[in-house]
Amino acid sequence: MTKDNNTYLASKPRYEILDGLRGVAALLVVAYHLFETYYSGKPNQPINHGYLAVDFFFVLSGFVIGYAYDDRWDKMSTWAFFKRRLIRLHPMVIFGTLFGALMFYFGSSPSFPLIGQTPWWMVLVVMLWCFTLIPLPHTMDIRGWAETNPLNGPAWSLQWEYLANILYALVFRKLSKRALGICVAFFAVLTIMLCLNIDLFGLLEERNWASYTVVGGWSTTPGQLQVGLTRLLYPFFCGLLVSRVGKLIKVKGGFWWCSLMIVVLLCMPWMGLGTEGESRWTNGLYEAFCILVCFPLIVAMGAGSSVKGGKSEAINRFLGEISFPLYITHYPLIYMQMAWVESHKDAPLSMHIFVAVSIFLLSIFVAYGAYKLYDLPVREWLKKKLFKQRN
Repeated sequence: MTKDNNTYLASKPRYEILDGLRGVAALLVVAYHLFETYYSGKPNQPINHGYLAVDFFFVLSGFVIGYAYDDRWDKMSTWAFFKRRLIRLHPMVIFGTLFGALMFYFGSSPSFPLIGQTPWWMVLVVMLWCFTLIPLPHTMDIRGWAETNPLNGPAWSLQWEYLANILYALVFRKLSKRALGICVAFFAVLTIMLCLNIDLFGLLEERNWASYTVVGGWSTTPGQLQVGLTRLLYPFFCGLLVSRVGKLIKVKGGFWWCSLMIVVLLCMPWMGLGTEGESRWTNGLYEAFCILVCFPLIVAMGAGSSVKGGKSEAINRFLGEISFPLYITHYPLIYMQMAWVESHKDAPLSMHIFVAVSIFLLSIFVAYGAYKLYDLPVREWLKKKLFKQRN
């Protein structure tokens, strides 16, 4: 069959539970970032391992990519694949960056002195640059955290997601299950090395503050690039391998059990603090276990189980709809929360709780509005412009 660049192949039925689990993880990410404003990265915050949600997202993405595209390469070109992925992801990348630009000056505080020194035209230049998802050079940083997108920090993980899609289309889709398994085993070794702070390449010294964790990947320093690449490779391609092997696990009430597992894993206290932190390596073992074993298991359980109507199906659908918009739009509101907290340190606890809860709810409202009013219509418009619709 001739491969076609221009015909849009109908989407396959979705794994509704996986969509719901993506939403659960996204909600935990928002809560993690809200708490992080108060705990400043200290290892005793309530959602202590919330950053592992990114690694879980990568496993989900690898599984879904394999399910959606592995059997379509006989009638779909590489360019058609790239167009489909851009249509799916990039509208919200642009929206999240635009939202970050609109909210930029609301984050002004002593912690971010560069904000007050940045003219409006520079914000526009950075916004246009970040629309492309190309990492921003450090010399153009306008916030002070050396993020690859200082208007919307979480966009860093989408940069790695795009790289994974490119690697899949050009290389990994062609591999047999055995060859893919060998690659995944090698990537697992890299994950263990990162989690146990084994600095084989001499690049991790700069992140000793995050030793025995997988925290990082949002900057372009050599160490951060190593962390980001390591966090991507095993989860994404393990998810792809789980999809190809097809050994899924059916569980009654699968969504609720999988959601509980995600909540417990991400809220688990930081391991090995001790009196001098002499057992920090145990936290590395914990994070390696989550990434190497637990997350692929949860995806296999979620994909193998089902929801049949009722409230569970509606909840999964809603969570799936807001999951990506919530993840990619919430952080500009977190910047604003950081600035408010710094200027209202003496405010009563009830006011801090009210502001945090309000931002949490506002994040969901913005995400749902962006999905319904922007993401869906823009994606439909792009499909019609870039593809011929199959009858």
